[in-house]
Amino acid sequence: MRKYMSIEEQVDADFTRARQRAFLHRMMARLRGDPSLTSTLSFDEIRRALEVSNKVRIGQRAVPVERIVGSVGRYGEFDRAFLPAKARVRERWKRIDRAFHRGQELPPVMLYKVGDAYFVEDGNHRVSVARYQGVDWIDAEVVEVRSPIPAARRNAVCSVCFDAAA
Repeated sequence: MRKYMSIEEQVDADFTRARQRAFLHRMMARLRGDPSLTSTLSFDEIRRALEVSNKVRIGQRAVPVERIVGSVGRYGEFDRAFLPAKARVRERWKRIDRAFHRGQELPPVMLYKVGDAYFVEDGNHRVSVARYQGVDWIDAEVVEVRSPIPAARRNAVCSVCFDAAA
């Protein structure tokens, strides 16, 4: 990480680089012909496809950031790597990044757990900054949702949500 004169220069540069990386991801996805990589997974689509009916509050946990694959409502604002896909997230993203650089403690994110994957209910910008900054774990309030669908069909619906061995 390159150090700048002020924290404002640092967060500006961080956001610019994050947007550039998101742009590169979008271009690579187009070249590969795989538009699914251009946004995070939609929790509502997965929930409907898996016929999720029950929720169990697990409580606060440290969650691996790499296991967070989607969002409840902002899946179009971030790409699959949780980089900012839209310029409109700039001010909020920079505010979270500024807090990160100052070492400020942020509240836990709120996640839904589906199999081995997590979806953000609240805290998309915190997850995005954590991913960008290389943070491995994030504090989260977790609610697990379960599907009555057999394992083989669950894997077909969301291969990133369930371990193939399940």
